[in-house]
Amino acid sequence: MKVAELVGRTLADLGVGMAFGVVGSGNFDVTNALRAAGVRFVATRHEGGAASMADAHARMSGQVSVLSLHQGCGLTNAITGITEAAKSRTPMIVVTADTAAAAVLSNFRIDQDALGTAVGATAARVHSAETAFADTVRAFRTARQENRTVVLSLPLDVQAQDAPAPGAVPDIAGPAPIRPETAVADELAGLLTQARRPVFIAGRGARGQATPLRALADVTGALLATSAVANGLFHDDPWSLGISGGFSSPLTAELIADADLVVGWGCALNMWTTRHGKLIGPQARLVQVDREEAALGAHRPVRLGVVGDVAATAVDVLELLEERGHRAEGYRGPELAARLAAQVRWNDVPHDDRSGGGRIDARTLSARLDELLPRQRVVSIDSGNFMGYPSAYLSVPDENGFCFTQAYQCVGLGLGTAIGAALARPNRLPVLGCGDGGFHMAISELETAVRLALPLVVIVYNDAAYGAEVHHFGDADLDAVRFPDTDIAAIARGFGCTGVTVRSVEDLAPVTKWLDGARDTPLVLDAKLADDGGSWWLAEAFGH
Repeated sequence: MKVAELVGRTLADLGVGMAFGVVGSGNFDVTNALRAAGVRFVATRHEGGAASMADAHARMSGQVSVLSLHQGCGLTNAITGITEAAKSRTPMIVVTADTAAAAVLSNFRIDQDALGTAVGATAARVHSAETAFADTVRAFRTARQENRTVVLSLPLDVQAQDAPAPGAVPDIAGPAPIRPETAVADELAGLLTQARRPVFIAGRGARGQATPLRALADVTGALLATSAVANGLFHDDPWSLGISGGFSSPLTAELIADADLVVGWGCALNMWTTRHGKLIGPQARLVQVDREEAALGAHRPVRLGVVGDVAATAVDVLELLEERGHRAEGYRGPELAARLAAQVRWNDVPHDDRSGGGRIDARTLSARLDELLPRQRVVSIDSGNFMGYPSAYLSVPDENGFCFTQAYQCVGLGLGTAIGAALARPNRLPVLGCGDGGFHMAISELETAVRLALPLVVIVYNDAAYGAEVHHFGDADLDAVRFPDTDIAAIARGFGCTGVTVRSVEDLAPVTKWLDGARDTPLVLDAKLADDGGSWWLAEAFGH
C-alpha cells in the first residue's frame, strides 16, 4: 500500500463525511483511495466551489468533510472558501498534494503551510511513510475535537512511498464538554434572578442546544433571539424574536434594545449581531457564555464572562434557579405574546410595494416564495445587498435549515454552499438566495447541480449591479459596478436547468408547476428587482 492510499483509507475509517474537489495528478491517488473506501466524492468544476460545498456539508451534517486538491494552484483556487471555513470554525480537512521537498523549481511550489496559517486554518502535513498514519489521525483529531479547518499537505514523493501496515483507527469523539465554574454559574443565576426583561441571543456555539436554552428561558421569562448563523434555532417558539442584528424586524430591535439583561450563548456579539452595539441598551447588563476565554468581551465589554459549553452552562444555571424556587414572568406576558404573534416576522410588516414597470419588489418576491415553497427547506445565502431578504423572509424549520457562510463576507460562495447543504440534508428542499454578481461568479457549479440532479431552487435577486456598492457610494461614478442586464434564465436553461424570468408575482406560477413535477433539474428564478434604494440592513451596516 502506498502512502496516498493509506491516507485515503485512514480518513474513511475515521468517519469523514463527503469529499469534494477537482482531481489533478497530485491528488488523483488519494481521491480514488477515499472513493474505494466508501467515501462519496463529488467532482466539481472549480476548486472554489468545492471548498464551499465541503464547508456547507460539514456545517449541515455535523461530520468532518474533506476537500481534495492538486498542489499549488489547486490550493490557491480554493483558498477563499477555505478562509470562510477557517473563520467559521468548520471541521474540515483539506487534503492537498504538495511538491516534493527536492522540487525547489517546480511551477507548483508555494509555501502551503504558510498559506494555510495565513487564512486561519491549521497547517499539517504527512511527513513520511512511517508517520503517515499518525499524521492523518492527528489532522482528523484536530478538525473533529477543536472544530478546525486543517490543511493537510501530502508531498508527492511521500505519497508514492510504500507505507507500513497502519495501526488500529481510534474512536475520536467530538469536543469534550466544559462546565462553568460553580461561582460563575451562581453569578449568572443571580443576574437572571434580578432581570425583568432578559433576552438570550444564541450563536454558532448554541446550534443544537435549543432544548436547555428554552428550559432556562421558560424559568426566567427570557425572550429568545439568534445571530444570523444560528437562525432557526427557536423557529417554533412563541417567544422567539428571530435574528438579532441588521436583519432584525422593528419589533425585534425594539425588544432587544429595551432588555435589562442580554446573555450571548456561544455568540460573538459582534457588530453585525448588535448593530454596532446600538441594540444593547445603556441599561442592559451584558453576559457572554463561550467555550473559549479569548472570545469573552472580544467585541464589547461584558458584565460577566462565562467559560463553558452552552448546554452545560444552561443546565447548571437552571439547576441553581430551581433549587432557589425561582420562576419569573420576566419579559413574557399576554400583551407581548400577541404583539410577537402579529408583528415579529418581517413577512407581517407592511411594506410599500415598489413592483412595477417590469420589476418586482424584493420583499414582495421573498414573502410570496415563503408561501409557495415547502416548509422543510434548507436555505443558503450568498453575500450582497439582497441578502437580508431571503434571510429574513424565508422561514426555516430549525438551525439546520439555514446555511450562512458570511464569516469572510465574500460574494460568490452561495452556489457551492447550497450544493453542499443540499447533499447534507437530502430530505429538504434546497433553496439559494444570491445576487446576480454572486451567481455569475460561481456559474460553473450550475453544471454540478444539474449533474447531481439536485432539486435546487436558485433565487437570483437581479439588480444588474454590485448593489451594495451602488447604494453605499450614492452619487459617485458607479459605471464600474453596474452591468448590462443578462438573461439569467436563458443561461440556466443552457446548463440544463428550468429557467424562469420573474418580473411580477404572477410570473411565479411556474414555481408551483416545478414543485408538483419531478424536481429533477434545478429551478433558477431570474428576479428582475425594483430599486430598493439600498436594503434596510445595508443602510444600518454602513451607517446611512
